[in-house]
Amino acid sequence: MPSMDIVSEIELEEVRNATQNTSRELDTRFDFRGVEASIEWKKPNVVIKAEADSQLTQLVTMLRAQLAKRNIDAKALTLSSIEHSGKTYTQNVSFQEGIEQPLAKKVVKLIKDSKLKVQAAIQGEQVRITGKKRDDLQAVMKLVREADLEQSFQFNNFRD
Repeated sequence: MPSMDIVSEIELEEVRNATQNTSRELDTRFDFRGVEASIEWKKPNVVIKAEADSQLTQLVTMLRAQLAKRNIDAKALTLSSIEHSGKTYTQNVSFQEGIEQPLAKKVVKLIKDSKLKVQAAIQGEQVRITGKKRDDLQAVMKLVREADLEQSFQFNNFRD
């Protein structure tokens, strides 16, 4: 019987690489010349510092672009509130991993309401889908991708 798992995982090495690339881009940007701005990888978070909140927004946009190049969904980002101390604005960026129980229940309800001939079961921080046909599992993948659930999902352990 075909089965698969719906998970929410982030490749932290790719996040680190994207952060380093953003830092290099920051060094070459004309609009950041003479400005104290930085982006740091502090596993598992990214710390962004700048002199103005608009510059923070630009840095987050640059980071999102680098993450997109590395196939990391922007929905995985969680931005903290902007902290201001002295002349420095700071913002922490964290990444969501694992599917929390309420969201897992929404995913299961979404799948059951679709009337697809599959079974969905919550197993810890993932949702296991089993069905009789691969096409049904692929329909579930499409359904979950198109649903606006405010988190990125990956599909693995696809077995026949």
